[in-house]
Amino acid sequence: MTTSPPAAQSESRTKVCALISRLEKQFAGAGVDSPGLDAQLLLAMVLECDRAHLHAHPEKVVSAEELARVEALAQRRAGREPMAYIMGEREFWSMPFLVSPDVLIPRSESELLVERAAALLGKGGKSRILDAGCGSGAVGLAIASELPQAHITLLDLCPRALEVARRNAKKFDLERRTRLVASDLFHALAGGEEFDLIASNPPYVATGELGGLMPEVSSFEPRLALDGGVDGMDLIRRIIGEAPSYLVCGGFLLIEMDPRQMAGAEAASQRSGKYRAPRRHKDLAGRDRVLELVRV
Repeated sequence: MTTSPPAAQSESRTKVCALISRLEKQFAGAGVDSPGLDAQLLLAMVLECDRAHLHAHPEKVVSAEELARVEALAQRRAGREPMAYIMGEREFWSMPFLVSPDVLIPRSESELLVERAAALLGKGGKSRILDAGCGSGAVGLAIASELPQAHITLLDLCPRALEVARRNAKKFDLERRTRLVASDLFHALAGGEEFDLIASNPPYVATGELGGLMPEVSSFEPRLALDGGVDGMDLIRRIIGEAPSYLVCGGFLLIEMDPRQMAGAEAASQRSGKYRAPRRHKDLAGRDRVLELVRV
């Protein structure tokens, strides 16, 4: 009497198409927004291929080891852990940034900060730029990629976030033009230090609204990078009040915020008496998203 080798008994007979279908149903049942896409992304990551390869080879059999890895990752996604944390990466400004649960996941809305910085400073000068509350460094490093002579200071209160930013600076070969500073806003900067532009995507969610965010955000992203206080404007007001001391005359301040906070931020800038008339810039959805101020 013969028996099959133990290895053969554990072989997977699961095909790519069937596994994608199964994962999609699992994710949809868990309330995931894009179950089909996420199923394909997870499987492509484990198989080390792109999604086009999955579509071209739907009958490919997934190995037992690959299946186990996919199922472990699927459990995390079904628990609403963000795809960016599972994959360890998020594209921003067409650059694949490393991310971890220590940093806010870069959003497409924040690309408006990069767009405005590049438009304001151009490519010619040796600009000094500060990304205040840099997280992964996405905004500051994306600006650096557009301005080849600019020097970027990445500033954040969280040392673990700065480590992610450091890894990204190395990944994109921007270390020579990048400085990292651990600081509560501007406190650790040298007296008299000035920048041509300060960009910031500060925490701007009102404390009372945190519980209403999607689980991917409220349960996984760092509260420090989200909670802006009672009205969401604690850091916005601080930045507007303190930034003039670190801007050259004619220097620019760009702050991302909720559209509902624009009027309050404009009023704060006018009360300070240190800025010219503010300008609003809209995101791709047509909502006021970035406030632009110029130091007088």
